[in-house]
Amino acid sequence: MFTLKEYQKRTLEALETYLTSARVIGPKDAFERFVKANPTDTRPQRYAHRWDSLKDVPYVCLRLPTGGGKTLLAAHSVKIAGSAFIERDYPTVLWLVPTNTIRQQTVEALKDKSHHYCEALDAAFGLDRVAVYDISELANIRPKDFQEKACVIVGTMQTLRVAESSKEFRKVYGHNENFEPHFAALPNTAPGLDRDADGQVLFSFVNILHQLKPLVIVDEAHKNVSDLSGEMMQRINPACVIELTATPVESNVLFRVFASELKAEEMVKLPFMLTVHTDWEQAINGAVQTRKKLAELTPRDTETTSGP
Repeated sequence: MFTLKEYQKRTLEALETYLTSARVIGPKDAFERFVKANPTDTRPQRYAHRWDSLKDVPYVCLRLPTGGGKTLLAAHSVKIAGSAFIERDYPTVLWLVPTNTIRQQTVEALKDKSHHYCEALDAAFGLDRVAVYDISELANIRPKDFQEKACVIVGTMQTLRVAESSKEFRKVYGHNENFEPHFAALPNTAPGLDRDADGQVLFSFVNILHQLKPLVIVDEAHKNVSDLSGEMMQRINPACVIELTATPVESNVLFRVFASELKAEEMVKLPFMLTVHTDWEQAINGAVQTRKKLAELTPRDTETTSGP
């Protein structure tokens, strides 16, 4: 089992402390109480309700530099959110990423029993109590999977982020008879469910999510701030939203890790050499010259390091 770095442990402890408090006093008060006692961001930290209908939903961001292990922390966050706030032994998780390439990589890692991400989930729920699905594999999910396993569904933001007028063109919003068994065990009474012209609840993936109230994990959260993202979140009806990013973002940054903390734990191996340019043309010219220099050095480096 991979041993977490100290800054990773502190990040997860911050999340657990916050969610435990949010369950009692609410997301906003819990956030403001936590950041007052544990300030980590350099900017003023005030809790902002991203979208009105999600006022009772914890919606926080963990900010770590690139290479800090955001995806590993996301995997560990599933158990924390499930026990500290959602209060479900086996939470349903919608894991959103920005691109199809990252989606495929994330699914492969979460399914790989030897990978740190998969190990974290298995250790939290049990070897046979975790099911990971690519969003293209929705037909493989059985109703009892949602009851007996922590189901992690990985998709891109673009798959679900669509205007109201265009929902019918996305499969996740469309009626699918194969999903009918899921709805036999669901109340199907929530006002936010999509319905057909006769008022019947559509057997759609999003309607399943809406009633299960999933934990939503958002990778690269700075790309998820548009109005369409808000509409998407409200259709999903999450119980909790945890964002992770290395990029400055207008969000509720609960905990921030600095690059110096990664360097202190030897997560940053290479030195950084920064040059300040007075204008953009000088910066581009400098980049071009550096690239040429590296191109000249590469053949020699290959000759030096290649074996017999």
